[in-house]
Amino acid sequence: MPYEKRVPLLVGLDSIIVLTAIFFGYLLLHPYTKFYSEPMLWISAITLLACHHIFASIYHLYQKAWEYASIGELKAILKAVTLSIAVTALVQSLVYLDVYFRVLGITWMMHVLLIGGSRFSWRVFRDHYITVSPNNIRTLIVGAGSAGTMVARQLLQNNKGQLYPVAFVDDDLNKHRLQIYGIEVKGGIQDIPCIVKRCRIQNIVIAIPSLSKQEINKIYDECSKTKANTKILPLIEDLVTGKVSINQIRNVEVEDLLGREPVELDIESIADKLTSKTVLVTGAGGSIGSEICRQIAKFSPGKLLLLGHGENSIYTIDMELKKQFQHDFEIIPIIADVQDSARILEIMKEYRPDVVYHAAAHKHVPMMEYNPAEAVKNNIFGTRNVAVAADAFGVKNFVLVSTDKAVNPPNVMGATKRFAEMIIQNMNKESNTKFVAVRFGNVLGSRGSVIPVFKKQIQEGGPVTVTHPDMTRYFMTIPEASMLVIQAGALARGGEVFVLDMGEPVKIVDLAKNLITLSGYSVEEIGITFTGIRPGEKLYEELLNENEVGQKQVFPKIFIGKAEPIGKKELYSVMETLLDQDEAELKRTLVRIANTKMGEYSNVSVKPHQWKG
Repeated sequence: MPYEKRVPLLVGLDSIIVLTAIFFGYLLLHPYTKFYSEPMLWISAITLLACHHIFASIYHLYQKAWEYASIGELKAILKAVTLSIAVTALVQSLVYLDVYFRVLGITWMMHVLLIGGSRFSWRVFRDHYITVSPNNIRTLIVGAGSAGTMVARQLLQNNKGQLYPVAFVDDDLNKHRLQIYGIEVKGGIQDIPCIVKRCRIQNIVIAIPSLSKQEINKIYDECSKTKANTKILPLIEDLVTGKVSINQIRNVEVEDLLGREPVELDIESIADKLTSKTVLVTGAGGSIGSEICRQIAKFSPGKLLLLGHGENSIYTIDMELKKQFQHDFEIIPIIADVQDSARILEIMKEYRPDVVYHAAAHKHVPMMEYNPAEAVKNNIFGTRNVAVAADAFGVKNFVLVSTDKAVNPPNVMGATKRFAEMIIQNMNKESNTKFVAVRFGNVLGSRGSVIPVFKKQIQEGGPVTVTHPDMTRYFMTIPEASMLVIQAGALARGGEVFVLDMGEPVKIVDLAKNLITLSGYSVEEIGITFTGIRPGEKLYEELLNENEVGQKQVFPKIFIGKAEPIGKKELYSVMETLLDQDEAELKRTLVRIANTKMGEYSNVSVKPHQWKG
């Protein structure tokens, strides 16, 4: 109802209530008295009526949306009524030198009861006769705390999404069988499957923003036993600040089930390395490179150089960053191939970057098994070109983005990345530039990740293809990996191979099952097919071999490995022979050198060659 119509209606209703309350109170105590002949009663009634409208206006009783009435509105009613009675008592004492306490006491109770009843009855009517309809989606809320009650209240008040809460679950036994907004807490997390079946639940909302990833996993395991759609509440701080609303309850994503906690960064140390500095990111159009650029942008560099070989991907990240940061710092897109040493030197000479993040690489394991020479040119010689140019033009920090596949590599991709690590480790010994590498495992959603492949297979009706039932990998999200890469760069002293704490390894088949259920299907509906291990793949990935393990974290989730390279002369001698070898010999050489430790070079057979770089 429009404001112009509702105010006169409420004023008229309140006037009737006020007069009814005081006259009823007087008649209750003086049933045989003719009230129309009592001047005190009329003066009191007029005073009470005037005071009520004044205090109702002060406490906004005519402006409130009573369909959303709660404790706050009840307090406003109590204040307005009590102050109206108090002023009426004061008038009585001044005019008649007496206060009719019993009449005013009964009037106060009637006044509160009728005013409150008139307001809250509309909410009750709306909740039970207007909000509920056959089209409502019966919803179970997990968590009967402050966030859960906020969800329930807003769903009851604003039901455009048609979600209607019918039950809570909470592991706090003291809340069981209690009702919140008329919704019963029916049990704990372990009772979810039974409650869903008994209450015909169609939708589950996880409403505990403070949950750890392990706790979310536990809850989702119970939810996945049902056919109900599972959603999760946004962060509570986003709700409070208005960044998101209850209507933006989102589907549970596979990232929520990784079992990893949010990254806490040392903002001061990172800002010292990046703010107002010129920063170059190679492979800036890739999944990791582009996210590194997004994270760097938050620290207001002086210039951000986006270097990549593919013009479309560089165009995309360039447009994205300029849309948000074009007035904050200079963003320069650069199309270049790291294999082109002259072009890389030209770029370093022109822009003189302070920091380089080298993310450009070929990363797809089976693809590199078929194209080993390309892996060598891009991952080994491309890294050497960028590192040499960085050293030549005084770059302060050089961070190589490496991989867990560089540990005991049986494949070309991993071997070339270990070569790249050894290049920058050797260069660090003779340079003023601080060269470091950062190793981590798979990232969710990156190009070549299994996640997009699985999602596409699910959309097509299955089956989802997994190479082996025991295949496991370490996973983290792209933003987390990128933030930790930047943090590791800020910790650089030179020569380190930083290793990111990837948490617990995840079975790929379990990841596939989670994605299927998150997509609203059962594993039986989609199906999982095992296709066999592909060329170059290992069942289990490692972040460090047993000789490289550093026990102490230098920062939460960041370790320093003790990986030792073979000497520079020997390493570069091998590099000069690589592209002269046939494919089979090249693969053998790569794997043998990548698995060779300091002092074991004599066991590796290669052609002698003097390094001329």
